[in-house]
Amino acid sequence: MKVLITGGAGYIGSHTNRLLNENNIETVVIDDLSDGHPESVICGKFVKGDFGDRETVDKLMKEEHFDAVIHFAAFASVPDSVTRPSRYYKNNVTNMQTLLDLCVENGIKYFVFSSSAATFGAPQYTPMDEGHPQEPINPYGMTKLIGEKLLSDYERAYGIKYCAFRYFCAAGDSKDSLIGEAHNPETHLIPVMIKAAISQKPFKVFGTDYDTRDGSCIRDFIHVLDLAEAHLLGLKYIMENNVSNAFNLGSNTGFTVLEMIKALEKVTGKQVPYILAERREGDPASLVASNNKAKDILKWDPVHSGIEEILLDAWNWENNRKY
Repeated sequence: MKVLITGGAGYIGSHTNRLLNENNIETVVIDDLSDGHPESVICGKFVKGDFGDRETVDKLMKEEHFDAVIHFAAFASVPDSVTRPSRYYKNNVTNMQTLLDLCVENGIKYFVFSSSAATFGAPQYTPMDEGHPQEPINPYGMTKLIGEKLLSDYERAYGIKYCAFRYFCAAGDSKDSLIGEAHNPETHLIPVMIKAAISQKPFKVFGTDYDTRDGSCIRDFIHVLDLAEAHLLGLKYIMENNVSNAFNLGSNTGFTVLEMIKALEKVTGKQVPYILAERREGDPASLVASNNKAKDILKWDPVHSGIEEILLDAWNWENNRKY
């Protein structure tokens, strides 16, 4: 089997690329390195390029004869999507349609899509299962929802079978610290907290008046190794059964930002300095997944997603970064 991985030099993509190769699946990574790092592609073939570049991707597909595509390449910052929505619609929607058109033209029938919990918007209940209404409250979430709708329509018209994964908060890093989370700028909570603990320069906790246990946001953190495993299982599932489906990927458990600060202090013995700030536009109060469907159908077991294991792996990565 040979798989094209878009955005495979990024955080989740690089871990998935590694896992697929460990399972004897041949991969080609295409990434423009706007957010990714060439050092993170530690196996498979790497091509520097834009997944929305029709000529480049068409040539690659005709040369490599892929069986499937795993699509990670997207802009993924909620605050940035609020201030620069055009950037998100161009990359996350227009370029994705180009990619799907090329799949149709080149006979690629299987597609794994990196969607998001942001497609749900403000939770009407938690844990959020796959039947929860999808009503995005920011442009990023809307672009991911449109991506899901594209896949549904392309299945109906062209026979593409897909697996859409709605991530909650990806976290953690590889056990050997060879690959990890390295965004620039970094906006994700755990690496931001760790940088604050190392530098002793405070970071901002956005929002203290949410209807939660302590007024700060609640988020569901899932280890990147468990996310990679879900992509492998999802790919096998759609190919072996020739079906499409969507799954929420989370831990069934939520932690507030202030609880996460205390947990990191416990794991590392370091003080985590912070200051309280106003809410950010587009941030829901609570996002917690129900992962029962993924467990039942894919037999997915998020074994690495205990919060202390996530924090320890992230701490080790940040202190032993390779890039």
